[in-house]
Amino acid sequence: MELSTFRDCSSLILLFISGILLFPVMVASIGINYGQIANNLPSPESVVPLVKTIGATKVKLYDADPRVLKAFANTGVEFVVGLGNEYLAKMKDPENAQAWVKTNVQAYLPATNITSIFVGNEVLTFNDTALAGCLLPAMQNVHTALVNLGLDKQVAVTTAHSLAILETSYPPSAGAFRRDLSGCITQILSFHAKTGSPFLINAYPYFAYKASPKHVTLDFVLFQPNPGVVDPVTNLRYDNMLFAQIDAVYAALASAGYKKLPVHISETGWPSRGDEDEVGATPENAKKYNGNLFKLMKKKGTPMRPSSDLNIYVFALFNENMKPGPTSERNYGLFKPDGTPAYALCIATNDGVSNTTNFGGSTPGGSTADSSTPGSSDTPLTPPTGYLSITSAAPERYQSVAAPAFLFFFMSMMMMMMMGLVHH
Repeated sequence: MELSTFRDCSSLILLFISGILLFPVMVASIGINYGQIANNLPSPESVVPLVKTIGATKVKLYDADPRVLKAFANTGVEFVVGLGNEYLAKMKDPENAQAWVKTNVQAYLPATNITSIFVGNEVLTFNDTALAGCLLPAMQNVHTALVNLGLDKQVAVTTAHSLAILETSYPPSAGAFRRDLSGCITQILSFHAKTGSPFLINAYPYFAYKASPKHVTLDFVLFQPNPGVVDPVTNLRYDNMLFAQIDAVYAALASAGYKKLPVHISETGWPSRGDEDEVGATPENAKKYNGNLFKLMKKKGTPMRPSSDLNIYVFALFNENMKPGPTSERNYGLFKPDGTPAYALCIATNDGVSNTTNFGGSTPGGSTADSSTPGSSDTPLTPPTGYLSITSAAPERYQSVAAPAFLFFFMSMMMMMMMGLVHH
């Protein structure tokens, strides 16, 4: 028992110190995904100071782990808890939904600040009609349970989607949902509008770069300085892929008649390691993506919605050693399981994005691919025929809840920029 206590104390001290060293300044109020598909993570009690040192005020779980919810009691940190895909069929029974809410939400309120429940993850892109048919009833029954318990004013109900629910994404102003999903999505959007809950989307520019590194400019996906691209319809300029993805979702919502629904990015991130064929998965690129993302989260809005808050949850807090799939899946964390930084993070300042501080040793190596210099973007781009015709096939998945979807997004933006170089 004494040895165990010593280990716990040592772990807490290490996590606290490394967190301070990694983030000497509270960079912004951010959200973080706290995945736990690993067998070597620190105790939730040890994670509390680490979450606070990165300036995170919001945490998203993929379940409702009682250890975590108890550990974060009275900290003020906002929690989004998850109800996994494997439970959706059971939630079609109102009594099961009521029991789940009582056990996993009500029991921890008000000490733990649970503000949202996301029911299912990327359900509509699994091509599982039975599962998709369970989604809305599950959401409705969980919400009804909250109403019955008098909690619906403080806890929202939503679900997280893959960007593969879009059929059209270029230009961002032409964003539209897949026609084969329109029936399901319209009903879900109506639920959001009635209950006041946000629309959640998982967005990974990394996958667009990985799929075609010769055609997708690295600077554009890493928030680095670049000429950007112009939406020919709105004349709005985009200097990063994530904002273009977000605005495509806003346009799709508007096209469906739900212009006022807020969009939250429930997952985004960049892996620091990958297999040989996983181009771009390096510590240097992960540092740039997340460091620059922190800077952007201090600001408001996208080109299409400049006054809207950026509600973004970074994926992820820790590297998770038991996640199946390619090496990148186990290396999205800001931290290693012992609490030390996974890489030297670039902390963005108000007047630039290159203020790099090295923590936990020398800067990790990593071959950053050369980005192609795009041509002038003043001329609106025209996408090639068949641009981004996302099929109805579900993206390959590596786990039922937490894995990012493989997306092939906005590649043609950069292709057309490069084609512009040839014409000039």
